[in-house]
Amino acid sequence: MDTLHPPGRQIRGVRQVTATLTALVRSARRELLIFDDPGSCLGQCIPEQFLEFASACVRAAGDLDWQDGGPGTGPGAGGKGRGRSPSVGVRRIVPRHGLAGLAYPLPRQLPGRARQTDSIPFKMILVDRAVAAVPLDLQLHYHGLLLIRDPVVVQALVRTHQTWWETGEELPTAALPTPGVLPGQLRPVLEALLAGLTDETAATRLGMSSRTYSRRVGDLLTALGTTSRFRAGAEAARRGWI
Repeated sequence: MDTLHPPGRQIRGVRQVTATLTALVRSARRELLIFDDPGSCLGQCIPEQFLEFASACVRAAGDLDWQDGGPGTGPGAGGKGRGRSPSVGVRRIVPRHGLAGLAYPLPRQLPGRARQTDSIPFKMILVDRAVAAVPLDLQLHYHGLLLIRDPVVVQALVRTHQTWWETGEELPTAALPTPGVLPGQLRPVLEALLAGLTDETAATRLGMSSRTYSRRVGDLLTALGTTSRFRAGAEAARRGWI
């Protein structure tokens, strides 16, 4: 009698979820398929540290060769360079409403390609068509996730992602600052964040509206490659900006 694969394993707790997602992305060798809604955490009272987990996942996989297309087609595909992994194709789908709710552009430093659709069925990270992570409530990883390895279920998730991908539109590329250089207009914003000023106080001190200041903060976080004010100082220090 064939051994049945368990339908999935539940992962709960901030540390466990973050560690699982980081390890999952790091394990990718060929392909990452992602359903993501960057605006879904807004107004959910989720600790800012946890909001950083997506960037942490990407940084954990930074030693991989990422590419924009399908698996195995990039410059590093099939390469045998020491310490290098085969190129990993990344396809990320985001809903339009999720982007509209953000006060800043979706960071394009994230690897691979991204498309937008009217909606997504659920959040998901699927690695090498072998294992998938889906939130227990289908919306927020913060509430726990289901780690799925059953091949039939995984294949169904792959087909679902492909269907949404084919109906999506390429995500417009936002203008980004030159890598490694802090734009002059963002220096005062960075200093205000490091000083721990409230948005209202910082905006007044810098002589700009609250909306303009919020937009500048978003631009700064994009330049830093993070969505978290909590990590802004550390990322700025790592780049030698402070």
